[in-house]
Amino acid sequence: MLLTYSYLLKMVLISQPVFFNNYCLSILDEICPFKTRSVSASKSPPWLNDSIRCLKRDCRKAERRWRKTHLNVHLLYLKDLLASFNNAIRDARAAHFSHLVTKSKGNPKVLFNTISDIVTPALPAAPIFSNEDCENFLSFLLAKIHNVRMSFTYSAPVISISTPSRPIVLDTFSPVSLPELVKLVNSVKASSCSLDIIPASLFKNVFQSIGPCVLTLINSSLASGIVPVYFKNAAILPLLKKPQLDPSLWSSYRPISKLPLIAKLLEKVVAKQLMAALDKHGIYDKFQSGFRQFHSTETALLRVSSDILMDNDAGKCSVLLMLDLTSAFDTVDHHILIERLKKWVGVSGTALEWFSSYLHHRSFSVAVSDFRSSSTSLTYGVPQGSVLGPLLFLIYLLPLQHIMGSFEDISYHCYADDIQLYISFMPEDLSKLQRLNDCLDLIKRWMAANFLQLNEGKTEVLVCTPDRFLSQIVKALGPLSLYVKSSIRNLGVTFDSSLTLDGHVNSLVRSCFYHLRNVARLSPILSRSELEIAIHAFISSRLDYCNSLFMCLSKGSLDRLQVVQNAAARLLTKSSKYSHVTPLLSQLHWLPVKFRVDFKILVLTYRAVHGLAPAYIFDLLQPYVPSRSLRSSDLGLLAIKNTKRRTKGDRAFATVAPRLWNSLPQALRTVDSVAVFKKQLKTHLFKTAFG
Repeated sequence: MLLTYSYLLKMVLISQPVFFNNYCLSILDEICPFKTRSVSASKSPPWLNDSIRCLKRDCRKAERRWRKTHLNVHLLYLKDLLASFNNAIRDARAAHFSHLVTKSKGNPKVLFNTISDIVTPALPAAPIFSNEDCENFLSFLLAKIHNVRMSFTYSAPVISISTPSRPIVLDTFSPVSLPELVKLVNSVKASSCSLDIIPASLFKNVFQSIGPCVLTLINSSLASGIVPVYFKNAAILPLLKKPQLDPSLWSSYRPISKLPLIAKLLEKVVAKQLMAALDKHGIYDKFQSGFRQFHSTETALLRVSSDILMDNDAGKCSVLLMLDLTSAFDTVDHHILIERLKKWVGVSGTALEWFSSYLHHRSFSVAVSDFRSSSTSLTYGVPQGSVLGPLLFLIYLLPLQHIMGSFEDISYHCYADDIQLYISFMPEDLSKLQRLNDCLDLIKRWMAANFLQLNEGKTEVLVCTPDRFLSQIVKALGPLSLYVKSSIRNLGVTFDSSLTLDGHVNSLVRSCFYHLRNVARLSPILSRSELEIAIHAFISSRLDYCNSLFMCLSKGSLDRLQVVQNAAARLLTKSSKYSHVTPLLSQLHWLPVKFRVDFKILVLTYRAVHGLAPAYIFDLLQPYVPSRSLRSSDLGLLAIKNTKRRTKGDRAFATVAPRLWNSLPQALRTVDSVAVFKKQLKTHLFKTAFG
């Protein structure tokens, strides 16, 4: 099949020589855009062109002439050339950066990465400078996974979990049509992979010609239940996990699997049909928010924080336990995963054979630049960075929900391999904390039986209680008392014991001003519209991340975030730091921070009411039902829960959302689409903010 695919591509390229020649010329222009002997292409700025190089040569000639004659007329001529040269450089740089920003305007992720490459230092690359270095990283990966797997040889006894009786939900894959495949190809990012026969961008450009043959390959794989070996080869690219980690250590890098583009297309087709079956039959864990539609880190944190705040409002103390797995994707057992697909999901027939073929006889090698290691078989694990990998991992964890759900007094929430357990209790009922240790013990035993290992270094405990109860609660935690922290970083948000998020605001303000200074360096060479795009990519996106949690913030913390937005508005409008900012925000049509928080909460509420949000968010909201027949019963209102404390229950989503929702005009609550609701809601909040 691979030979047929390769031959097909060669025939297309031969049959379209004009297109191929033009494509090659464009590639050559990208690789070596400056045809000069004096300037190395690898050292030349991307905005340098022939006219600037000619001006540079003229400047050098004029300089040599003036040094030789020392005539004033030659000096004036040199100054004129230097002025023209500097203006040309400025204009070329401005045009280049403007093109980069405009080209990636519709893709926030690409835009962020593009501007980040310009204004911030690049992350250190993996210390790989030869094939031997690739072999060393490969050996490190294999040894790490082997050590984790070997640690389970003498594990605790396997705990029995009753397998739910599932009907057959997926036994064959439906063939994909050519229009569907074209749409899929257009949506796939054209990222490079050393295993691709031709570059991904060329593949997408010539897909109109080769599409029918690629369609035949994909549908043949779906019908036969066989995945070609070529589709199961991966090139591992080491990426630094965090900027602050030591780049000289192999453990600081995350192995990302890069697959051929055609393999990703096949995985996307399968993933779409598998997710449809999971959604239709409700197989997903209700409190698993990773890699699911309408779910996010924000919705997960919103549910956890709302539960804790409401329990604290009732006078209860809460303990939040954060768990993380070590190399979770890399230690998944293939035989156990096939059993999960068969018994826990209901996959059978050709579909199950396809997944078995997909997992078996996989191989990978480490590839960085022109260096490459030898290829080795992947006997366990799912590809990290693939399309199906995250989905298969969620299926692998399905029995875990039964363990955590069996403890009625313990709540849990997961985001991929990040697990949160939290329990609330009255201060005099410390015996309940033993239940948390019992639950953790069962989780460890189940993970040991399924070749998963908790990362002890990332285990953290947060105690949300008044200070007078803290010491006795920590003592009652037993072994978990070693992991108690005053604040923890939870999915990108810093939680403190009182859930005021003061520590998160401190780091957020510091980060925003750092990036604002970097963006300011681009202001002389970008137009106003392009500068606004950059500000939204670096500043607004940070202010908006999980900002539905900002209902916990005090007025002082909100004011600090507003200062960040004010500075961004003054930078964009080139106003003085002493100028009044309200007219600037109104002119830019930017909602102030407080109203952006209300906007996010109301949009989530609208989605929840209309079934476009996670079920666990909708469970926090209840329709208002009057005790007797009233006109208000048909207004779409939500019930507002009674609370005791302004700093606890009054700041929980379960009370803030209904209060904001009921304050909206009835016409706004009854619109029929999210897009219309967002548009009208912003207009409503804008009028409220600026009068």
